[in-house]
Amino acid sequence: MYSRFRERVLKIIHIPKEECDAFFASEKVVEFLKPKELFIKQGEVSKKLSFVNKGVLRMYYLSAEGKEINTRFFLENDFVVEYQSFLLQKPGRYFIEALQPCELITIQHATLQKAFENSYLWNKFGRIVAEKSYVQAEKRNETLLFLSAEERYLELQRKHSAIFEQVPLYHIASYLGIERESLSRLRKKLSHTNRL
Repeated sequence: MYSRFRERVLKIIHIPKEECDAFFASEKVVEFLKPKELFIKQGEVSKKLSFVNKGVLRMYYLSAEGKEINTRFFLENDFVVEYQSFLLQKPGRYFIEALQPCELITIQHATLQKAFENSYLWNKFGRIVAEKSYVQAEKRNETLLFLSAEERYLELQRKHSAIFEQVPLYHIASYLGIERESLSRLRKKLSHTNRL
Protein backbone atom coordinates (compact mmCIF):
# COMPACT_ATOMS: atom_id res chain seq x y z
CA MET A 1 0.00 0.00 0.00
CA TYR A 2 2.82 2.41 0.86
CA SER A 3 5.03 1.39 -2.06
CA ARG A 4 3.44 3.86 -4.50
CA PHE A 5 3.84 6.66 -1.96
CA ARG A 6 7.52 5.77 -1.61
CA GLU A 7 7.97 5.62 -5.42
CA ARG A 8 6.38 9.07 -5.75
CA VAL A 9 8.70 10.53 -3.12
CA LEU A 10 11.70 9.00 -4.90
CA LYS A 11 10.65 10.62 -8.19
CA ILE A 12 10.89 13.98 -6.45
CA ILE A 13 14.04 13.36 -4.42
CA HIS A 14 16.00 10.29 -3.34
CA ILE A 15 15.43 9.77 0.37
CA PRO A 16 16.90 6.57 1.86
CA LYS A 17 14.27 4.15 3.16
CA GLU A 18 15.69 4.38 6.70
CA GLU A 19 15.27 8.15 6.72
CA CYS A 20 11.77 7.86 5.28
CA ASP A 21 10.79 5.33 7.92
CA ALA A 22 12.44 7.30 10.71
CA PHE A 23 9.84 10.03 10.41
CA PHE A 24 6.80 8.35 8.93
CA ALA A 25 6.83 4.62 9.75
CA SER A 26 4.24 5.00 12.51
CA GLU A 27 2.79 8.32 11.38
CA LYS A 28 1.29 7.45 7.98
CA VAL A 29 -2.46 6.90 8.21
CA VAL A 30 -4.64 5.32 5.55
CA GLU A 31 -7.81 7.32 5.01
CA PHE A 32 -10.83 6.37 2.92
CA LEU A 33 -13.31 8.80 1.38
CA LYS A 34 -16.61 8.03 -0.31
CA PRO A 35 -17.75 9.96 -3.40
CA LYS A 36 -18.93 13.49 -2.41
CA GLU A 37 -17.20 13.20 0.96
CA LEU A 38 -15.06 16.22 1.83
CA PHE A 39 -11.32 16.03 2.43
CA ILE A 40 -11.47 19.60 3.69
CA LYS A 41 -14.09 22.33 3.67
CA GLN A 42 -13.89 26.09 3.32
CA GLY A 43 -12.95 27.78 6.58
CA GLU A 44 -10.99 24.84 7.97
CA VAL A 45 -7.26 24.87 8.62
CA SER A 46 -5.45 22.25 6.50
CA LYS A 47 -3.69 19.97 8.98
CA LYS A 48 -2.71 17.16 6.62
CA LEU A 49 -1.07 16.33 3.33
CA SER A 50 -2.21 13.15 1.59
CA PHE A 51 -1.00 10.96 -1.22
CA VAL A 52 -3.76 9.72 -3.55
CA ASN A 53 -3.23 5.97 -3.71
CA LYS A 54 -6.60 5.46 -5.43
CA GLY A 55 -9.37 7.76 -6.59
CA VAL A 56 -9.93 11.31 -7.82
CA LEU A 57 -10.68 14.53 -5.94
CA ARG A 58 -11.52 18.07 -6.97
CA MET A 59 -10.75 21.43 -5.38
CA TYR A 60 -13.39 24.14 -5.70
CA TYR A 61 -14.71 27.36 -4.19
CA LEU A 62 -18.13 28.98 -4.11
CA SER A 63 -18.64 32.11 -6.20
CA ALA A 64 -20.58 35.10 -4.86
CA GLU A 65 -23.65 33.57 -6.52
CA GLY A 66 -23.06 30.24 -4.78
CA LYS A 67 -21.78 28.47 -7.90
CA GLU A 68 -19.09 25.81 -7.49
CA ILE A 69 -15.94 26.72 -9.44
CA ASN A 70 -13.36 23.94 -9.87
CA THR A 71 -9.72 24.98 -9.66
CA ARG A 72 -7.85 21.68 -9.57
CA PHE A 73 -8.17 17.91 -9.80
CA PHE A 74 -6.07 15.40 -7.87
CA LEU A 75 -5.56 12.03 -9.55
CA GLU A 76 -3.75 8.88 -8.44
CA ASN A 77 -0.12 9.52 -7.44
CA ASP A 78 -0.80 13.21 -6.70
CA PHE A 79 -0.36 14.88 -3.34
CA VAL A 80 -3.62 16.45 -2.21
CA VAL A 81 -3.62 19.46 0.10
CA GLU A 82 -5.13 22.94 0.39
CA TYR A 83 -1.63 24.36 0.11
CA GLN A 84 -1.99 27.96 1.25
CA SER A 85 -3.91 26.93 4.33
CA PHE A 86 -1.41 24.13 5.00
CA LEU A 87 1.63 26.40 4.77
CA LEU A 88 0.18 29.31 6.74
CA GLN A 89 -1.95 27.20 9.10
CA LYS A 90 -4.85 29.57 8.54
CA PRO A 91 -8.44 28.85 7.46
CA GLY A 92 -8.64 28.04 3.75
CA ARG A 93 -10.98 29.24 1.03
CA TYR A 94 -11.46 25.95 -0.78
CA PHE A 95 -13.34 22.70 -0.53
CA ILE A 96 -11.70 19.44 -1.60
CA GLU A 97 -14.16 16.68 -2.42
CA ALA A 98 -13.82 13.04 -3.47
CA LEU A 99 -15.28 12.33 -6.91
CA GLN A 100 -14.66 8.57 -6.61
CA PRO A 101 -13.96 6.22 -3.71
CA CYS A 102 -10.53 7.34 -2.51
CA GLU A 103 -7.71 5.69 -0.61
CA LEU A 104 -5.30 8.25 0.79
CA ILE A 105 -2.04 7.97 2.70
CA THR A 106 -2.11 10.90 5.10
CA ILE A 107 0.63 12.64 7.06
CA GLN A 108 -0.15 15.33 9.61
CA HIS A 109 1.25 18.86 9.35
CA ALA A 110 3.13 18.55 12.66
CA THR A 111 4.85 15.33 11.52
CA LEU A 112 5.98 16.93 8.26
CA GLN A 113 7.26 20.02 10.04
CA LYS A 114 9.31 17.82 12.34
CA ALA A 115 10.78 16.03 9.30
CA PHE A 116 11.52 19.36 7.57
CA GLU A 117 13.32 20.67 10.67
CA ASN A 118 15.40 17.54 11.25
CA SER A 119 16.23 16.35 7.76
CA TYR A 120 17.88 18.25 4.92
CA LEU A 121 16.39 15.82 2.39
CA TRP A 122 12.83 16.11 3.69
CA ASN A 123 13.23 19.88 3.85
CA LYS A 124 14.28 19.84 0.20
CA PHE A 125 11.35 17.56 -0.64
CA GLY A 126 8.95 20.06 0.97
CA ARG A 127 10.48 22.95 -0.98
CA ILE A 128 10.25 21.09 -4.30
CA VAL A 129 6.60 20.11 -3.72
CA ALA A 130 5.75 23.70 -2.73
CA GLU A 131 7.48 25.07 -5.84
CA LYS A 132 5.65 22.62 -8.10
CA SER A 133 2.34 23.57 -6.51
CA TYR A 134 3.07 27.27 -7.01
CA VAL A 135 4.06 26.80 -10.66
CA GLN A 136 0.94 24.72 -11.30
CA ALA A 137 -1.27 27.44 -9.78
CA GLU A 138 0.45 30.13 -11.87
CA LYS A 139 0.03 28.11 -15.07
CA ARG A 140 -3.64 27.62 -14.27
CA ASN A 141 -4.10 31.39 -13.82
CA GLU A 142 -2.24 32.11 -17.05
CA THR A 143 -4.42 29.74 -19.07
CA LEU A 144 -7.52 31.56 -17.83
CA LEU A 145 -5.97 34.95 -18.62
CA PHE A 146 -4.29 34.30 -21.94
CA LEU A 147 -5.90 31.30 -23.66
CA SER A 148 -9.28 30.96 -25.34
CA ALA A 149 -11.72 28.30 -24.12
CA GLU A 150 -10.75 26.10 -27.05
CA GLU A 151 -7.03 26.49 -26.33
CA ARG A 152 -7.62 25.70 -22.63
CA TYR A 153 -9.56 22.57 -23.59
CA LEU A 154 -6.90 21.37 -26.04
CA GLU A 155 -4.10 22.00 -23.56
CA LEU A 156 -5.92 20.05 -20.85
CA GLN A 157 -6.54 17.23 -23.31
CA ARG A 158 -2.89 17.21 -24.37
CA LYS A 159 -1.33 17.38 -20.89
CA HIS A 160 -3.91 15.59 -18.72
CA SER A 161 -6.00 13.37 -20.96
CA ALA A 162 -6.74 10.96 -18.08
CA ILE A 163 -8.99 13.62 -16.53
CA PHE A 164 -11.53 13.12 -19.32
CA GLU A 165 -11.88 9.44 -18.41
CA GLN A 166 -12.26 10.05 -14.67
CA VAL A 167 -14.01 13.39 -14.18
CA PRO A 168 -17.59 14.29 -15.26
CA LEU A 169 -17.71 16.84 -18.09
CA TYR A 170 -19.64 19.41 -16.04
CA HIS A 171 -16.74 19.53 -13.57
CA ILE A 172 -14.27 19.90 -16.45
CA ALA A 173 -16.37 22.72 -17.91
CA SER A 174 -16.23 24.55 -14.56
CA TYR A 175 -12.45 24.05 -14.41
CA LEU A 176 -12.09 25.47 -17.93
CA GLY A 177 -14.19 28.51 -16.98
CA ILE A 178 -17.06 27.75 -19.39
CA GLU A 179 -20.62 26.47 -19.17
CA ARG A 180 -21.38 22.81 -19.70
CA GLU A 181 -23.30 23.58 -22.91
CA SER A 182 -20.32 25.53 -24.26
CA LEU A 183 -18.05 22.57 -23.61
CA SER A 184 -20.47 20.26 -25.44
CA ARG A 185 -20.50 22.61 -28.45
CA LEU A 186 -16.72 22.90 -28.37
CA ARG A 187 -16.25 19.12 -28.26
CA LYS A 188 -18.72 18.69 -31.11
CA LYS A 189 -16.94 21.32 -33.20
CA LEU A 190 -13.51 19.75 -32.58
CA SER A 191 -14.85 16.26 -33.28
CA HIS A 192 -16.29 17.49 -36.61
CA THR A 193 -13.02 19.26 -37.48
CA ASN A 194 -11.00 16.12 -36.74
CA ARG A 195 -13.18 14.08 -39.10
CA LEU A 196 -12.50 16.43 -42.02
